[in-house]
Amino acid sequence: MSSVPEAEAGASPRRGWSRGGDLNAFFGLMIDNIGGMILMTSLLVGFGMPRDFVLSRMIPGTAVGVLVGDLIYTAMAWRMARKTGRTDVTAMPLGLDTPSTFGSVILIIGPSYNAALGRGLDPSAAAEHAWFIGLSMLLASGIFKLACAAVSGWVRGAVPRAGLLGSLAAIALVIISFLPLRDITAHPVAGLVSMAIILATLTARWKLPGQIPGALAAVVAGCAVYYGMHVAGLGPGPGEGGPAPSSLLRVALPMPHDAWWAWIGHAWPEVVGYLPVAIPLALATVVGGIDCTESAAAAGDDYHTGSVIAVEGFATVVAGLFGGVIQTTPYIGHPAYKAMGARSGYTLATALFVGAAGIFGYFDWIFFLLPRTVVFPILVFIGLEITAQSFHATTYRHYPAVGLACVPALGYLAMITINNLLSDMGKPFGELRAETQGWIATVTMLSGGFIVTSLLWGTFLAHLIDAKVRPAVVTLVLAAVCAWFGVIHSPLPSGEINMPGAVLDKLQAAGRAAASAQQTPYHWAAAYLAMAATVWLLGKFGQPPTAAEQGEEPIAI
Repeated sequence: MSSVPEAEAGASPRRGWSRGGDLNAFFGLMIDNIGGMILMTSLLVGFGMPRDFVLSRMIPGTAVGVLVGDLIYTAMAWRMARKTGRTDVTAMPLGLDTPSTFGSVILIIGPSYNAALGRGLDPSAAAEHAWFIGLSMLLASGIFKLACAAVSGWVRGAVPRAGLLGSLAAIALVIISFLPLRDITAHPVAGLVSMAIILATLTARWKLPGQIPGALAAVVAGCAVYYGMHVAGLGPGPGEGGPAPSSLLRVALPMPHDAWWAWIGHAWPEVVGYLPVAIPLALATVVGGIDCTESAAAAGDDYHTGSVIAVEGFATVVAGLFGGVIQTTPYIGHPAYKAMGARSGYTLATALFVGAAGIFGYFDWIFFLLPRTVVFPILVFIGLEITAQSFHATTYRHYPAVGLACVPALGYLAMITINNLLSDMGKPFGELRAETQGWIATVTMLSGGFIVTSLLWGTFLAHLIDAKVRPAVVTLVLAAVCAWFGVIHSPLPSGEINMPGAVLDKLQAAGRAAASAQQTPYHWAAAYLAMAATVWLLGKFGQPPTAAEQGEEPIAI
């Protein structure tokens, strides 16, 4: 039986573009995107970047990506409605990709800003340098996604779902769900009230009186508690004590093409060095977009997969051309929005609201007035949802591969704490105890390029579970190549990509050679090649699991 509802007799598709459910869907999608912009701004300001620079240079283009993508998805829904004569078509939702927000800021833009400061640039020049790095990665991601649109089916089959979704789950569980808890619990009364409503309405599916959107209720209730405590003298006020925006509204739409083109002529080696981080994030959105398209088809709206991915890539490129730094992606919530009764009014409203917020500057006031502690619970929900979807969309026998893919992200989480402690202590690495040096060196290498590591580890184990020896060996050889050049397991704190000899010279200069003596790029590459040889010998002389042993039944422990 088809799940596609029939068209209403005699109804015009044009009259079906908006319904009452679009209001609930709008608040959910809009707050999700605004939360992503708040997250991006907070993380960048946390790295020390000037707040006004982020709001006036990076936010407008990022918002334009949402504007363009959701407008096109709205038009695609209208086109489907006209073509089929249906009035129940729900538009694909699009927004800022949360894993990329963390990945781009924490692994690309923030480190490039700190590196520029270390080279003696002033904060303004360092911020511009990091901005150009970020938009370069965004343009590269968009072009990559446009290329994938034509071969989206092949991309989906080239990488086992456990490998790709496992790396996504690693980001979701360890970074998206955990790191926002720092801001949520900084003011736990307001933050946990908001999180309780989010978890009740979005995760546990409770309904509020009057069909009030859960995301809206969480923000309103959290703000009521937050500002109530401020009035009572028990907490900070707007902006957590920071300065208010300097103007009511402003118009900003950067077009940094000429300056960027002159800059990239001498900065391209650094840009290339960040591609191994940016491209896996883009690949994850491509496969996620394919999954979202299939999910929409199952709910009754069968969009063309290549078109959905192409729009995603196009919106990402447009965002980069106007100075954006975070990529857009289809959201997994289409079936939920359709169940709310939404059509395409919610994507149109989200496009206009978010785009105008970035261009005309009223996002500055949203960032100032909405406390992070009451907005970030939506990120916890997103992280949990992505993690759950990663397991749900993966066959049971590949669960261990998904779990293994999550492990390298723990190394990165540990490195965040270690770097903060070392910075506060002001103690050189060489003055630490040998045992402490060895621990830091090991965690540094485990965290280096952890997204790629997660992808490779999950892919390898999924192939091994399926008794596919040749793909497993190829994956390990690829890991050896990546380790040789420092794409993964770089022993340098910066995680830079270089030849092993140059890496060893830099370790010697930094006083870290002794601590990393047994974990150089040579050792890691040799280790993966040894693993590949072991698996090859296992395939040649070992006995693969039977079809029954590859089934879905768990192993008794």
